[in-house]
Amino acid sequence: MGGLFRFVICCGLCFPKECERVALITLHVDGVCPDPSTKKTLMDFKSVFMGLSFGLIWASAFTSARIIVAYAPPLTALSIRFFLAGIIGVLIAKAMGQSWNLTRGQWRSVVIFGFCQNGIYLGLNFVAMQSIEASLAAIIASTMPLLVAMAGWVVFKEKIKPMGIVGLVAGMVGVALIMGARMNGGADLMGVILCVIAVISLSVATLSVRSGGAGGNVLMVVGLQMFVGAFVLAIPAALFEDFDVIWSWQLIASFTYTVLAPGLLATFIWFLLVGRIGTVRASVYHFATPFFGVLIASMLLGERLGIWDVVGVIIIAGGILAVQLSKQSPTRM
Repeated sequence: MGGLFRFVICCGLCFPKECERVALITLHVDGVCPDPSTKKTLMDFKSVFMGLSFGLIWASAFTSARIIVAYAPPLTALSIRFFLAGIIGVLIAKAMGQSWNLTRGQWRSVVIFGFCQNGIYLGLNFVAMQSIEASLAAIIASTMPLLVAMAGWVVFKEKIKPMGIVGLVAGMVGVALIMGARMNGGADLMGVILCVIAVISLSVATLSVRSGGAGGNVLMVVGLQMFVGAFVLAIPAALFEDFDVIWSWQLIASFTYTVLAPGLLATFIWFLLVGRIGTVRASVYHFATPFFGVLIASMLLGERLGIWDVVGVIIIAGGILAVQLSKQSPTRM
């Protein structure tokens, strides 16, 4: 059947809607543009299931990361993870006939996001989760689409609907409520600072290449980004960490899960969801990420879940939802 699909892909603890800067493919199948009347709706049952499944798997990465850093040095473990994932990504890309003869925009994406997302963002998050809870790291990371939207509005003078403004304010209020309660509860300040620097780094990188990354070789771009992250993290890992690993089934299971589920399975689901309902509609499901992140950490790690955590997560999720819904004006896909 004819149609047009826009695939957006990224790997790591971030939000793929904001990752259109990573790599973007536009495919016209049989040379026929889509009929908007045939587009699946946001509330299509299968789409809802796929969207919530994606959010669940993506958010679970914080809990698996928290387990990993309890048994292994964070930067070393993350560097090895990216190296293995890079091999898998490049091999799959080559099997699909993709090439590493990339365009200038794609190489820019590889370098910037390999360094900022895989190196700084995930590296700092892994280090921070040695001293702070996975739920808190997930909450801070969930503000990324809010930060990008706010920067677009304030710095780049992009128009934003009243619903989007309300969503931005609500999201920040939710974060303030949770952060106030957690800091009063003894949360490690340095760990919080590292997570804040991490999410700001990824937001800046997102804005810096927002117009780049178009073209093919999507999986090749992602695989090479992982190699960049592996190399960047290997340097401080070699300088500052000892290879002191406590081997256990929890470490092996969490490490394997982190490579396969958030990195590969979630990305595959995202492909299918975007092809089914479009990038803008699919991004609405990001509102579930902070909720799932806190819930999974509470269930699997026994992390405390206070009343202000619940209230703050609801407000943040509502803010993200409002920001994304404010972008639901008719868009050429």
